[in-house]
Amino acid sequence: SASRTPPNLSFVPACLPPDPVEVEELQHFVSNSKRLFVMTGAGISTESGIPDYRSEGVGLYARTDRRPIQHAEFLRSASARQRYWARNFVGWPQFSSHQPNTAHLVLRDWEKLGKLHWLVTQNVDALHTKAGSQHMTELHGCTHRVFCLACGDQILRSELQEHFEALNPTWKAEAFGVAPDGDVFLTDEQVRHFQVPACHRCGGILKPDVTFFGDTVSREKVDFVHQRLAESDSMLVAGSSMQVYSGYRFALAAREKQLPIAILNIGPTRLDHFASLKLNSRCGELLPLIV
Repeated sequence: SASRTPPNLSFVPACLPPDPVEVEELQHFVSNSKRLFVMTGAGISTESGIPDYRSEGVGLYARTDRRPIQHAEFLRSASARQRYWARNFVGWPQFSSHQPNTAHLVLRDWEKLGKLHWLVTQNVDALHTKAGSQHMTELHGCTHRVFCLACGDQILRSELQEHFEALNPTWKAEAFGVAPDGDVFLTDEQVRHFQVPACHRCGGILKPDVTFFGDTVSREKVDFVHQRLAESDSMLVAGSSMQVYSGYRFALAAREKQLPIAILNIGPTRLDHFASLKLNSRCGELLPLIV
């Protein structure tokens, strides 16, 4: 089971083991919470072998000059979409095989025990779903779903993989490194002959059901998350520097409501100056110590 899988620390920044005093402080924080609102980021999935963007030394930005695709570029350019899907096609078998780590399982257990009121993840990797979390919002969507920009028809990403294989029976490409959102690095020459299917229903453009950089989260989803936060009595941020405003706005709302906020993240975050508690530890190492 995932709980017995040793953590993959390739993309986890160096940090000290949990300090017993800090463990006690987080224990006190969680014990005092009756309706805990949890927000997770890429730092909760690094121990499952998925790199993040911003971690010092090991994040994508530190290791490469690559940047994720922009929403406007995907909409505007057929060659950008071809490049995106070719890279995504090569990376998908590995990316989709990642499994939840101990931190995901702990949060699922907190939900089952009635401690965790709502979970919001900024990740698009489906690991919370695989772990069994149900009281959850995927703020930026999920790479395991694909939809048509014209008619809205949805299909599973695994189904699209079969369409790619049928259209590109002889196309082969070797990957150079993997990125946080599941794609890999390919040369322009490798990408040139890759065929991208259109929507089987209307012939429209297919896009992963994720919020690309430069796009916005829907008003309905934002309002829904604000409602869940309004029902909560404390907020825990796990594995996020909260640099992206789409997640940060909920921390600002929690501060406005004077909710206690705890942060579990290796490295500085945007909330450090107003959090009640800040812990520099691995999520998968510290969260299981909380009863």
